[in-house]
Amino acid sequence: MADAKDKMYKYRQEISQDSLATLTAGDMAACVAYSDFTPSPESFKRILIDTIRQMMYVSGETGEPSVETTSIIEDIVRQQVIELLRNCTELASRRGSKSISTNDLIFQIRHDQAKVSRLRTFLSWKDVRKNIKDSDDKGADADLAAGDDPGNVAGPVDEAAKKNKKAKVGLPWEPASFFNVEVPERDDEEDDEEEESNWITLQRLRKADDRTRAMTREEYVTWSEYRQASFTWRKGKRFREWAGFGIVTDSKPSDDIVDILGFLTFEMVQTLTEMALKAKEQEDTARALNGGDAASLQQQQGSTKKRKHQHGLFDPPSEGRTPVEPRHVQEAFRRFQQRPKKTRAMLNLTRIAEKTPLNIF
Repeated sequence: MADAKDKMYKYRQEISQDSLATLTAGDMAACVAYSDFTPSPESFKRILIDTIRQMMYVSGETGEPSVETTSIIEDIVRQQVIELLRNCTELASRRGSKSISTNDLIFQIRHDQAKVSRLRTFLSWKDVRKNIKDSDDKGADADLAAGDDPGNVAGPVDEAAKKNKKAKVGLPWEPASFFNVEVPERDDEEDDEEEESNWITLQRLRKADDRTRAMTREEYVTWSEYRQASFTWRKGKRFREWAGFGIVTDSKPSDDIVDILGFLTFEMVQTLTEMALKAKEQEDTARALNGGDAASLQQQQGSTKKRKHQHGLFDPPSEGRTPVEPRHVQEAFRRFQQRPKKTRAMLNLTRIAEKTPLNIF
């Protein structure tokens, strides 16, 4: 980490793409921590690959996925983000606006109520942190201004407490927004969406607790760092180019738009990894029941080369443990793009080509 900082201080002004390409993944992560650091497109590609590996590890993949696997995940996530922005741009143009809003993004995932609830919780706590920071700054200025006044007495903190309370993010398509008077919320009130979101969050926390229970201190520190992996943090400029801002949409994204996309990209990688792990588990189970081996399966897939397995940092000592392969990721993506049969029934026995939009997961 110290070597990376020395490199960054030394070459901050005159560093070139060739010299930047010699940095390791750890050095790149240290460089990104600087607010004035903007990686080149090639370096941003390497950072994304390393970020996806960290997200996959947090999602349950303990092996070392290949570059091909992470590249496929990156392409899928980028395709999802571009589709999101395209749909948001069309929605904004319908209401006569040239810029997309946060509601346009949330509207694209409205059918996944649990994800919407988690996103609203994320935005609520972001607003709380912003209000606390603003109140701390104002409080420090007030203390300096009134420090010499002996008659100054601290006033009530009810207003600050109300301001710092987690606010509920309202959505314009909800029934509550149809009325002028807002019903006051109770502290003990929880809706079905929040309960479903909490259940999914608790399941993920339970899996994380089972994995981290036997970790050492160094392993847990690495786990905690991996949980902070993000497509957008300290990468705003390159992320905008990667997502297609200026090409797919002419709208200039706000900080909230970038934060929401950062949240959604993490959810996409996590969901895709979990489904790929399920596909791999089902494949291994079917192979064990049929008495097949890995060599015959690779021959069926048209591959004659046997990939050498590299153990990850926290791999279990069991033999034969292999990471998720590209075919598992492709199978997971195929499952997410499946349509119910009732949507295809009207096109049976016709020559009309079925045009199916991309499913956002």
